[in-house]
Formats: sequence, C-alpha cells, structure tokens
Amino acid sequence: MSTPALEELFTLRIEVGEPVDLGTAPDGHRRMVPVVGGTLDGPGGLTGRVLPGGADHQVLTPGFALLDAQYVVETSSGDRLSVHNRGVRSGSPQDMAALARGEVVDADRVYFRCTPRLSSAAPDWAWVCGRVFVADARRHPRRVDVQVFTVL
Repeated sequence: MSTPALEELFTLRIEVGEPVDLGTAPDGHRRMVPVVGGTLDGPGGLTGRVLPGGADHQVLTPGFALLDAQYVVETSSGDRLSVHNRGVRSGSPQDMAALARGEVVDADRVYFRCTPRLSSAAPDWAWVCGRVFVADARRHPRRVDVQVFTVL
C-alpha cells in the first residue's frame, strides 16, 4: 500500500449569517449557522460562488464542535456542485467558547478539518461523485475558509 497524496481542488470562502441557537441537548449545545454566500477559487483560474441558502448544523461541547454543513457552489461556467461537509473543530475550552461568541481566535490554536462529499450532474464535474476529499478550514467571525483537496 502507498500513502495517499493530495491535490488542491479549490478554496471556498463561505460567508455565514448569525447563528440560530437551538439550546443544549443531552449530547451538546446545538445551533444552526446559515450560509449566505461566498466565493470559490481554484487552480487554473477556476472561479465561482457559494449560493445562499445552505446551513451548518453544529453540536458544541467545551472542547470541540461537530459540524454538518450542506450548501451549493456554482462555477463561473454555471456548473453546480452539491457539498455535504462534515467536520470537527477543536481547541481549548476558552478558544472554543470565543469562536462560538464570534470572536477572533488564532487559527494555529484550533484544529479544524473536514471531509466534503461532492456531487454534480454537470458532465465536467461528474467525476467528483467517485472521489474522496479532505479539507483544512479556518473560522473567522463572519466567514469560514475551506481549502479542499482530492485524495489521489
């Protein structure tokens, strides 16, 4: 067996709205963060946008957050891709609480990785249905940056 390699696919800059607080359930504090827009940039001049209307459903605990986001991206050529992105964000309880309040936290103190599942009916993007993707992410007060890689 060999160690899989990664190839950059694109970076998403996802603009988010105000979180909707759903309260604390037995398994953690739940909230929903609306996706309100954003951009897509990739190698070779690939550009596009994140369509408004998606959401990130989160379960927050003192040391980590489980994330389950669904949204749509559209390339500049009009092709659309469905994104179902599950991830984990972890750090100290203080840093995680600051992020939940919308404060800036040094990205080097927070582990934030995800596994996007992509799908598309566009012929040029049909190949994404049969691939695995991983991503590195950074949380900002009103935006999440997600750098997506194809696992080769």
